[in-house]
Amino acid sequence: MIENRFAILLAQKKLDKSDIVKMTGLDNHTVNKIYKNETTKITFNTLDKLCFALECTTNDILKYVPD
Repeated sequence: MIENRFAILLAQKKLDKSDIVKMTGLDNHTVNKIYKNETTKITFNTLDKLCFALECTTNDILKYVPD
């Protein structure tokens, strides 16, 4: 199973969704769906922008957890 840690990461960095929208230029709807774990896919481009803005790696945002 893939665990979405985006909301946790934002809390750790004391950022909110609107900060990420401003920093990345991503659509508010996209960021909100990722934050609420309601998305079924994330493009490489989106991951790249999130990693750049949060100064992290994809492993910080998405974590593999064996079932």
